Amino acid sequence: MASALLTLRSLSIPLLRVSLGVVFVWFGALKITGTTPVADLVAGTVPWLEPTALVVGLGLTEVVLGIAMVIGRQVKWVALLVAAHLCGTFLTLVVQPSVAFQTGNPLLLTMTGEFVVKNLVLLTAALVVMAAAVAPVEADRR
Repeated sequence: MASALLTLRSLSIPLLRVSLGVVFVWFGALKITGTTPVADLVAGTVPWLEPTALVVGLGLTEVVLGIAMVIGRQVKWVALLVAAHLCGTFLTLVVQPSVAFQTGNPLLLTMTGEFVVKNLVLLTAALVVMAAAVAPVEADRR
């Protein structure tokens, strides 16, 4: 059992880093190719920017960050940028509350609201990856 836990500890952060990277590449690629279902949501959240350029620009950013996460270079900085990007997604809750909350009630999320709020998990994953890159856990010390 102890051996399995040590193996899990040594694999979990790299798996989290790679899976976060894959999600970013995937979502970014959808934005670049114009096949993302969230283009209107993104455009409505930042209405002062040209929608197509905004969506494609975000897509390119996500692909670059995702590839960097998968490769695993400068992880603490890449994870910090991923976390910052994810913080930006919560702007939707402020700028477009009517699409995020049912009847204006912040406890009653719409499907869009759930889509945005789930980014709390991705944000936390980025913070865990960043923390592990800054101060790796030494499970063998015990």
